[in-house]
Amino acid sequence: MKKLLLIVPILTALMSHAQYEHEVTGYVWPEDKEVLQKLEEWQDLKFGLLMHWGAYSQWGIVESWSICPEDYGWCERKKGSDPNDYYTYKKEYENLKLSFNPTGFEPEKWAKAAHDAGMKYVVFTTKHHDGFSMFDSKYTDYKITDDDCPFSVNPRANVTKEIFDAFRAEGLWAGAYFSKPDWHSEHYWDPKFPPFDRNVNYDPELYPAKWEKFVDFTHNQIMELMTDYGKVDILWLDGGWVAQKPASLIEQAYAGKGEGTPSGFIKNRTVNQDIRMDELAAKAREKQPGLIVVDRAVRGPNQNYLTPENRVPETQLPYPWESCIIAGGGWSWVPDPNFMTPKQAIHMLIDIVAKGGNLLYNIGPGPDGRWPEGAYELLSAMGDWITVNGEAIYSTRAIEPYKTENICLTQKKDTKEVFAIYLEQEDAPKNQLPGFFKVKGIFAAPDAKLNLLGSKGNLKWENTTEGVKVYIPEKIRNNLPCDLAWAIKISAVK
Repeated sequence: MKKLLLIVPILTALMSHAQYEHEVTGYVWPEDKEVLQKLEEWQDLKFGLLMHWGAYSQWGIVESWSICPEDYGWCERKKGSDPNDYYTYKKEYENLKLSFNPTGFEPEKWAKAAHDAGMKYVVFTTKHHDGFSMFDSKYTDYKITDDDCPFSVNPRANVTKEIFDAFRAEGLWAGAYFSKPDWHSEHYWDPKFPPFDRNVNYDPELYPAKWEKFVDFTHNQIMELMTDYGKVDILWLDGGWVAQKPASLIEQAYAGKGEGTPSGFIKNRTVNQDIRMDELAAKAREKQPGLIVVDRAVRGPNQNYLTPENRVPETQLPYPWESCIIAGGGWSWVPDPNFMTPKQAIHMLIDIVAKGGNLLYNIGPGPDGRWPEGAYELLSAMGDWITVNGEAIYSTRAIEPYKTENICLTQKKDTKEVFAIYLEQEDAPKNQLPGFFKVKGIFAAPDAKLNLLGSKGNLKWENTTEGVKVYIPEKIRNNLPCDLAWAIKISAVK
């Protein structure tokens, strides 16, 4: 009882959003100089593309989660001949491999759209939790290149290689998403035992030889990606519950659900699933020097940046981070996906960058290997805005007060120029800047020059007790260089 009385206030304190953001994550800075340099360069990129794609896209469901025996609403089984019969459902799900034939696959079109939108890196799902490999792994036959998959005869069947090559050709970094759990592997979900939840379905400490086979399998597949697929910049590992069992009560409380939210953490078991991450990261970096490793939601030296999922932190965070956000529909393809408006997407990108983060924007390719047209339209609009205002986005860092009212701030990391980005207000006339506005908390240096990106000439300004007041002449207001948000460059602040 005394222990319980001590535990309750600890868990209550952990539920504080701010504390969870800033303290519970336990970020550890890398010691490898090449990794630190790579991480610094990654923080300059600001905008990337995430793609969830697999045989599951044929059903338009939440990736592979429906074969996980948990009762969250988004795990609900709705497809197949008998969704109420788990084993029939799982067999039919795995048989999606037999009909997966995305003949419309054209990664160059995706890569060009991403480049033109201003994206600087791609993270592709080489394998989700179901274990279906979207690359030509020699350690499994549950893969897109297997003879039983109709797409295997296509000369572009090794889609991970094709995607990485296409995006690198457009100048983007290549990142490999890889799921540490593998629900197809007999060494993770042993067919002699029923699966309980997302975790391994046996105790690795009671069956160490079986677990060691799974560890070897995981290492072998990742080393294939690190060896046979050209330059890889990011190894983005999902499935944070596959980790060495946390030592403390507080860590155990957060081990179940992972990075996205602390809610639901009591529901999932904590199982010791040590896959020897230190060893794996070291081997991967022998092949890919400076590799950024993102062991999501696992505290320690192998989580080189953090990944709040489908949310934007309330303020600047004291470590490298990236919000992974659904652009429209779901993480994977769904019929008739509803995409964000350009205004929503651009304002979100600005908000994230002002807080020092990156945006990893998710688009799910369809079962035919094509993106929905809405994805191209949205990225085109984002690209139009980035073309004018990229100077205020790339290679910037957060500067206090980050955001006041509808104005976000960024600072160039080398020149120390500051950008005040005025977001179009909801109740304001469309595509109009006011004649003047104050940038609160920022004061221009006496010899500073202010100008609107995309327009010629300097702007009049004056410092007030609250911050610098910027005047926008009517000539510029009648001929704005872009819409939705406008960046004022301040050459020097005091």
